[in-house]
Amino acid sequence: MLRYVAHRLLATIPVLLTVILFVFVIVRLTPGDPAALMAGPDAPATDVEAIRESLGLNRPLIVQLGIWMGDLAQGDLGTSTFGKNKVLDLIRQRMVPTISLAVMAEVLAVGMAVPLGILAGWKARSLTDRGVMLFAVLGYSIPVFWLGLMLIYLFAVNLNWVPAAGYTPPQEGLLDYFMHLILPAATTAVIAMALITRMTRATMIETLNEDYVRTARAKGLAEKVVLVRHALRNAALPIVTVIGLGVAALLSGLVVTESVFAIPGLGRLLVDSIASRNYPVIQGTTLVISVVYVFINLLVDLSYAFLDPRIRY
Repeated sequence: MLRYVAHRLLATIPVLLTVILFVFVIVRLTPGDPAALMAGPDAPATDVEAIRESLGLNRPLIVQLGIWMGDLAQGDLGTSTFGKNKVLDLIRQRMVPTISLAVMAEVLAVGMAVPLGILAGWKARSLTDRGVMLFAVLGYSIPVFWLGLMLIYLFAVNLNWVPAAGYTPPQEGLLDYFMHLILPAATTAVIAMALITRMTRATMIETLNEDYVRTARAKGLAEKVVLVRHALRNAALPIVTVIGLGVAALLSGLVVTESVFAIPGLGRLLVDSIASRNYPVIQGTTLVISVVYVFINLLVDLSYAFLDPRIRY
């Protein structure tokens, strides 16, 4: 088991190095000059060049890459070109809202999707199955911004049950913290729930046709025991994969939800940085998101070894 973990950890090193190089090159190939944006449209060329020199943008690309990687080795993601704040501090401030929203959305999605997927797989090709799949297809097809606005109109404007937008840190009150996250989490959970439901249904249908399931039923086991202990456990690998990748995707893909509900998260930080050509923030944020992807993929791989003992060998 330890050898398997070590092998997976070593495999992440070239992935992260490739991400570092790719992000560095792509950011500098995009149109736009951060020095010109900082100087303003009417600034003389000498001022723009002076800003470029202060930011180190007039140095060769290989030198800039070496400096950035040297700072990374010391745990420094650089300094924002606007406001002169540390990139790591900006990411820390934005990570809490994004992680909170992603975790709550995934908990809601898994809590609803897995039972619905089991039910659809158990009642395959019935009216119940068709109803669940219709709900899943609609959930995957509805635009996030439209669903978010409709939920705001219904639950915040008409019923006044929850706040319409904004974010309250947990240290300022847990009740307000959860109340501000309910609508955006429900909006985001609909898409994740649709995908998990379809995957659970497909794997359950395949597993329920296996010989060991028929044997379990022939032994007189209760249907609930057959579905959960025998079928679901053996169908768990692809479901866990979808859930894990869904969490990673939510951490970087909440831009629309955060914009609709005015949540100061990581997605909005990345979009604002791209608009202002803030190279250090773009590079640092993308690197953090990539590390999260790799880490969650590693956890998913390790969970395989617990769910299926054959993988340990």
